[in-house]
Amino acid sequence: MHLISSYLNLCYPIKSHHINQGFCRKTLRKVCVSTKTMKFEDLITELDGFGRFQKMILCISLVGRFTLPCHFLLSNFITAIPSHHCDISSLDAEGIFGNLSQEQKLTVSIPAQDDGTPASCHMFSHPQFHLLTNSSSSSELPVVQCQNGWEYDNSTFISTLATQWDLVCDKKGLNKAVTTIFFVGVMFGAAFFGGMSDRFGRKPMLLVSYISGMAFTLASIFSSSFIMFAVLRFFSGFTITGIVIVSVVLNVEWVDIQHRRLVSITGSMAWAVGSTSLSLFAFCIRDWRWLTVAVTIPLLLSTVLWWWVPESARWLIANGRVEKAYYYLQKCAVMNRKEEVISRIKPEALSIIATDEEKKNYSYLDLVRTPKMRRLALLTGTIWFCVATMTYGISLNITGFGLNMYQTQFVYGAIEVPSKLIVYYILEKIGRRKTEAGAQLLAGISLMINIFIPKDQWVGRTVVAVLGKGFAVAAFCTIVLYSSELYPTVLRQNGMGYNSFLSRLGACLAPLVLLLDSFWGHFSQTILCSVALIASVVAWQLPETRDRCLPETIEDVEGTRKNLIKDHDKQEDEEKMTTNEPNEDH
Repeated sequence: MHLISSYLNLCYPIKSHHINQGFCRKTLRKVCVSTKTMKFEDLITELDGFGRFQKMILCISLVGRFTLPCHFLLSNFITAIPSHHCDISSLDAEGIFGNLSQEQKLTVSIPAQDDGTPASCHMFSHPQFHLLTNSSSSSELPVVQCQNGWEYDNSTFISTLATQWDLVCDKKGLNKAVTTIFFVGVMFGAAFFGGMSDRFGRKPMLLVSYISGMAFTLASIFSSSFIMFAVLRFFSGFTITGIVIVSVVLNVEWVDIQHRRLVSITGSMAWAVGSTSLSLFAFCIRDWRWLTVAVTIPLLLSTVLWWWVPESARWLIANGRVEKAYYYLQKCAVMNRKEEVISRIKPEALSIIATDEEKKNYSYLDLVRTPKMRRLALLTGTIWFCVATMTYGISLNITGFGLNMYQTQFVYGAIEVPSKLIVYYILEKIGRRKTEAGAQLLAGISLMINIFIPKDQWVGRTVVAVLGKGFAVAAFCTIVLYSSELYPTVLRQNGMGYNSFLSRLGACLAPLVLLLDSFWGHFSQTILCSVALIASVVAWQLPETRDRCLPETIEDVEGTRKNLIKDHDKQEDEEKMTTNEPNEDH
């Protein structure tokens, strides 16, 4: 009796001498069952699952997430190759050209292409002055590769990586390599930050991502060689990806079930704004160094705002740090004006949310130790890889649609806003699984249609490409929320890190896929269409998560924890039948 009263006082501070035996038995039965069934959602809902505290977290995370599309798509502009031709200034210095105009100098020095512009990578072995009076073809005249570098058209860009280190002609592929190197860093960074934030917490790893990402990115503008820049670009991708890996999970873990959809879509709107803003930044800042600085500065503000970011109470409880979790829950209650809720709970009572097994250290190996977790990891990993390959394959191809690169980037970013608003609506109406599978299917169909539209019909190609980008964004937006709801708390960050790793692998391959168009004009579109359709089929194999509590443990995913609760209830019922209990109504 004393033990019963002491336990009840722990959870509900009432005086033990007011509790009769029947009441104690009845209440203890509820408490014992709640030890297995109590969910964090019950508590967070009581504290206002989307109050001022949660809105503060969301707004702070938006600042950092705004910079991500700017960095992920920065290579569209800093690796751009302006019009160029061989540098003939050395011949001019020798007085060979005499009083010829600049156009005449180019005519006698550099062969013309089919469109009449000077060739980009070759020059005549000797000046061909007869071309000034004879308009015959120059294709049979002897040519050599550029001997003294190149001259670049600065009307569009003041400086890019191509003009900085002459990444043209034979070195042209290095521009695409920069994008791949960055995403390789993002890929390994996703795995690193996913595991580390599950081990050390969400908040400290978010700060590490802010500071290191800003440091490596700013250091890259002082690179003295392409190799140095590539190395720093790798570490920029490695560190900056922690922002999205951590902030997505942190936001989801602090809100109730009803608002997870809102938080996920609102957070992804930062990507739409950042993607659209990148075109404006690039249009106003034509030097690659200053453009890099401009898109990195917001991280300074994010670092200052980090001091107001709370640790995930859900993660703290799962790791047995109930005192710290109670501290943040108190702050949540005060800001949301729900002090009376937290005042009824003692810190020790939070431990009933977590089992002893949850307090152990988990790793990526736990994603494949049990059957259902293994299947979940395989399905979500496949979808993330496919959707990233498709999305970045579309996003990194901003030429060939009749618009200039700034307009295409702007339109690609702008289409994300209505796309995500539609996703917000249909996620609740038809669920996560149908939304993901449907968006992938429509994106694949859009890519397929563009294969059959002639390239000279740029209006139709542009419209279909923009629609395809909208469907791809809808699929990406959905799978981020979907995955965070599928993985249990103890492995959620590891799961998101693993998925993001495969996503960035797809992003690494996207620039290389685009290079395949040199073999066949529709090669890349065919591949992107195929992966979209594959992802659509795979998405149908996942369970629906709409209006369901987040799983806390691996047992929740496997279903074994539910069986333990049923066995516990059955045992209590049998005990009740064999025990002569007093009337519980008195």
